[in-house]
Amino acid sequence: MTARRVASALRAADKRAVSRTPASGAGALRQDRIYQAISDAIIEHRLQPGARLREDALAEVFGVSRTGIRKVLQRLAMDQLITLTPGKGASVTRPSAEEAREVFDARRMVECGLMRQLARQIDEAALAALRALAEQEQQALAARDQSAAIKCSAEFHSQLAVLAGNQTLASFVVQLCSRSSLILAVYGNAGNLGCDCTDHNRLITLLEGRDGEAAAAFMAQHLDAIEGSLAIADSPQTTPDLQDIFAAYRG
Repeated sequence: MTARRVASALRAADKRAVSRTPASGAGALRQDRIYQAISDAIIEHRLQPGARLREDALAEVFGVSRTGIRKVLQRLAMDQLITLTPGKGASVTRPSAEEAREVFDARRMVECGLMRQLARQIDEAALAALRALAEQEQQALAARDQSAAIKCSAEFHSQLAVLAGNQTLASFVVQLCSRSSLILAVYGNAGNLGCDCTDHNRLITLLEGRDGEAAAAFMAQHLDAIEGSLAIADSPQTTPDLQDIFAAYRG
């Protein structure tokens, strides 16, 4: 991905951040909850790439109108988590091999740069927050809770960007981490979480020592390792059991 294309994507991410500002009212809050529930299911691989998301089925699961579901799906499409196809409806986005490479190129360009900035300004409170996320990831792995571990890993990278203080870049990194989860689901091996949580602890140590250059180099190595663990392979599209996936929402 070229610098020009990254800049274009950053401008789009900034616009999406503005458009996603929550509206007031009970209806908007419910839509936010539904958005988060579907987003989490995608990031945690409970909804697989290519899975169809029927408006009527989602409306029944969440107990809202199809109009409300349609608004949520439009937000998810803006974040590139789902694809809306005329005449076919919504499905979880299935990234191509080229898109996968572009996402990791963008992550290296953005996240490595943020490490230098973060190392200059990080404080004890920020380090404690990062350690807590790394510990949660380790606990999830020990409990063999793959969904929770995937979510913790994405949150760790997103939090690094937030702590660096650039909200536009942070919004972009959050989107890239979500798309990386899709890429892992398509091209990763069974049980592949992408990130090694020991890498995250090493990164915290480098940031604590305020060694921005070493942190940036290690981040590049970390992202290279994730990308290197992937293998391109086709997988069949599936029809998910939405009642089962979102059972907790109804409870």
